[in-house]
Amino acid sequence: MAFDGIIVAKMAKELSNLLIGGKIDKIYQPETDELLFHVHSKSNSYKLYVSSSGGHARFHLLSKSPENPGTPFALCMLLRKHLVGGRIINITQVDSERILEIDIATINELGFSVNKTLIFEVMGKHSNVILIDATSRKIIDSIKRVTLDESRVRQILPGREYLYPPSQDKISFKSIAHGEIAKLCDSPAHVLGKSLLHGIQGLSPAMASRLASFFTPGDLTGESVYAELLAMREKLETGNLTPIVYLDDERVPIDFHVFPIPELEGVCEKLEFETLSECLEYYYYNKTGLNRFKQKTSDLEKIVRSNLDKLYLKKQRLLEDILAAESSDLYKLYGELITANLYLIKHGDTGVTLLNYYDGTEISISLDKRLTPSQNAQSYFKKYSKAKTAIKEKNIQIHENDSDIEYLESVFSYIENASSVDELDLLRDELASSGYLRARKEKTKQANVKQANAKPATLKYETSTGLRVMVGKNNKANDTLTFKTAARTDIWFHTKDIPGSHVILFADGKEIAETDIFEAASIAAFHSNGKNSENVPVDYTEVRYVKKPAGAKPGMVIFTNNKTVYVNPKVPVSISS
Repeated sequence: MAFDGIIVAKMAKELSNLLIGGKIDKIYQPETDELLFHVHSKSNSYKLYVSSSGGHARFHLLSKSPENPGTPFALCMLLRKHLVGGRIINITQVDSERILEIDIATINELGFSVNKTLIFEVMGKHSNVILIDATSRKIIDSIKRVTLDESRVRQILPGREYLYPPSQDKISFKSIAHGEIAKLCDSPAHVLGKSLLHGIQGLSPAMASRLASFFTPGDLTGESVYAELLAMREKLETGNLTPIVYLDDERVPIDFHVFPIPELEGVCEKLEFETLSECLEYYYYNKTGLNRFKQKTSDLEKIVRSNLDKLYLKKQRLLEDILAAESSDLYKLYGELITANLYLIKHGDTGVTLLNYYDGTEISISLDKRLTPSQNAQSYFKKYSKAKTAIKEKNIQIHENDSDIEYLESVFSYIENASSVDELDLLRDELASSGYLRARKEKTKQANVKQANAKPATLKYETSTGLRVMVGKNNKANDTLTFKTAARTDIWFHTKDIPGSHVILFADGKEIAETDIFEAASIAAFHSNGKNSENVPVDYTEVRYVKKPAGAKPGMVIFTNNKTVYVNPKVPVSISS
C-alpha cells in the first residue's frame, strides 16, 4: 500500500485541475480522523475526502458521501468557521514529500480578506490535518495535537508556528541528478532497492524496487536507472499515467500505484482507472471496508461471547445452589427429631444423638448452645423452608438465564452469517436496545431518518411453486416479519432447539403443497447454526400459534400446534433482499 510522494504529486495535479477557484460550501467530520469538504468548482460539485488514520491515511475525491455523526466534532465546527465560503487559490506538494498544502482565501469576522492554509500530512501513524494562518504560519488547530510529552522535536498545538517534519537528508524525486543516482547505484545489486529508497525522497519500497529492476550489470554510472527516473518524471509531469489496483485471487485489493509494480505484474489481476481518485476510492473502500467489516464482526463476537460466558457461569452456580438446596429434607428431619425428643435435650447442649424413627438408625445433630431445644428445632425448620424457597427462585432465575443464553446465541449466529457492515450495525443497535451495549449518541431526528431509509433486514426467496418465503436477518427483523408482515394463516418455521432465523412461507391465498413445506424448512435450516449439518430438525406451525411472551427479548417466541420435519439446509438459487 503505497501512498508515496509520487501519488501525492499526481493527486496534487488532479486536485489542482478540478478544485482551484472552487468555493468550500460544506465541511463534515464523519469520524475523529476523517474530514470531508464539499467544493463547488467550475459548475461541478466535488467531495474532497481526507483521512489521518494511521493505517489508511490519504486524500482524494469521493463519489459517495460517508455517513456523518448527528453532532459535529469541535474541529469540524472550527473548520466551518474559518473555511466555509472560502475559495481555493492554490494546491501544492511540498518537495516530493507526502505533504499537500491547500491555500484558501477567506473573509474574517471584520470583513477583511485573510488566507488560510490547510495541510495534509500522510505519514503513517503520524498523519495529520493541520489548519494554519498563511501569513504568520501559526497553527490554528489540527486533527491530532502533538504535545511536548509526545515529541520534543515538533509540537502541533494551536498558537505554535508550523514547522515541516524533520528532513531525512534525502534528495527530491523531482530534482535528483544523474551523478547522485550514480552514487546510489554504487552498491550491490541485491540492496540497490534499499539504497534508492533511503536516498530518494518520495519513493515507496515498490517504486524503489521498480527503479532497481532497470539496473543493468556493469552499468557503473546508473545510466539505465536514471533514464527510467526521467521517464517516470516526464509521465508524472504530462499526466500520461494509468492508475492501477492489483487484486489477489479472491479479488481483494493488495496494492495500487500510477506506475506498474514489477513484483505484481503477471501475478495479480489488474484494474485500471481513468483518475487517481477513482483508483484510491475503489482500493480503500474495498480494502478498509473489508477490514472494517472483519473488525466490527470481531468486536461484536467478543461482546456477545463475553456475555455468554457470564451467563453460562451464572447457570453453573445456580445449578450448584439448587443441588445444595435439595439436601434441605435433612433439615426438616432434624427439626422433627428435635421436636419429638425435647425432653432429652438440655439448653446449652452443642449436639445430640437421636434415633431416626424412619429407618431405625441413630443420627447426630448439631445444636446452637445459645438456643433452647425448641428454638433449635425451629431454626432447622426455617432452614428447610428457606431452601425450598431458594429452589423455586433459583429455577425461575435459571429459566430467565436460559432465555438470555438463547437470545445471545441467536445474535451470535446472525453475526457469523452477516455479510455487510449495515447488518452488523443493526445487530449492534439491537444489542444496545437489549442492554448489552451502550447506545450510540445520535440525534433523534437523524436516527429516525436513518432507520426510515434503512434497507429491510430480510431475505426473500421463492419456492418451486412460486410461493414467497421471507427470512429475518436479525431478531428485530424476526419480530417484524412474524408479528407485523405475516398473516395468521401463513406458515412459520424455525430450527428445533438451534439458533436461527424466523422464516415465513406466505400462502397468499394459494394452497400450500408438501414440497413448499420442505423447501421453506430447508431455507430455515440454511439460515441457522445447523447450516453445515444434515437432517436438521425444523419446527413449523401457522403464525396464529406463535406468541411473544410479555417482556421477552427480540426474536424470542413460544409456539404450539407445531410439527417437525428433518431436512438438509438449502436455498433456491435466486435471492433478493
